[in-house]
Amino acid sequence: MSSSNGLHVIILMTLFFNIAYSQDSIEYYEPLAKDSLRVGLGDDDFMPFIRSGYTLMLPENRNINGVLIFLEDSGYDDKNKSAKQLYKLASKSKFAVLSVSTEIPFDFYFLETSFFTVNRHIKHAFKNYKLPNKNIFFLGASLTGHRALRYIKLMSENRSSFQLKIQGIVICNFALDWVRKWNQYQREIKIDRNNLWEAKFISYTLETYLGGSPLKASEGYYNFSAYSYFDKKYRNIKFYKNYAIKAYIEPAIKYRLMTYAQTMYENSATDIVSFLAELMLAGNKNTELEVLQPHDNLAKNINADATWKRVDKIELMRWIELHSLN
Repeated sequence: MSSSNGLHVIILMTLFFNIAYSQDSIEYYEPLAKDSLRVGLGDDDFMPFIRSGYTLMLPENRNINGVLIFLEDSGYDDKNKSAKQLYKLASKSKFAVLSVSTEIPFDFYFLETSFFTVNRHIKHAFKNYKLPNKNIFFLGASLTGHRALRYIKLMSENRSSFQLKIQGIVICNFALDWVRKWNQYQREIKIDRNNLWEAKFISYTLETYLGGSPLKASEGYYNFSAYSYFDKKYRNIKFYKNYAIKAYIEPAIKYRLMTYAQTMYENSATDIVSFLAELMLAGNKNTELEVLQPHDNLAKNINADATWKRVDKIELMRWIELHSLN
């Protein structure tokens, strides 16, 4: 294909994308790093880096009342898949939607460099597209939700010159307690019942960056967890007590028992309910919990992504509007 024809194809694809969503889509990604990240002890346990940058979806009339932020990967998955589910509704409510990625695949934000990368991209988007620094909501299921809580903690600790004025957080069905999650993976490896790639990958990653297992490096796990039942200081609750928080869980107890032989201790719903309880005790009177029932879920696999798809997005946007400043 000639460069001229290639350019025409890109233009046509961009036009189709904009027409499909009735919004303006902007992509800003840095060149792909030609290196790999070790994700295990094996000779082949490496993953290529992904593109660092962001996708910004602006409301059609450019009259922006706030920004919804998703910290999603740019590769190894359907890019911006969670954010895409809110594009149309966000536009009607005059919200921009920003999806931000570092270059690290499945980035847990262990390192502050991830925070600085994300902050740099967010600052670039806000400055170049004149986004209002008000009514900022972080949203996410699975690792995207974990990143949101981790980013907020690091933003509070670093006190960088660029500070987002966060109004609320929406979390959906993911682990907050990494001591509990590490123990879950050790049990899965022991019973050898399920697909162990995730268990081995995350166990390796946690132990590499947090100084070993929770048995040897409990403080590292407590600092990394937004909430941990085992941390009697509940040291990170203070970072979230002033925000409106809406949480979605789908315990699916029988499904997880019969499919994965999981106990109640291997259920992320436990983390989220406990997190909300500690927030209430810390004085946060603006939390809300939605419990989705698994018998209504037609997905083959009930996981965080399937739960996020089931979330009533119209009701969610009403909640966001209700908790927004004029």
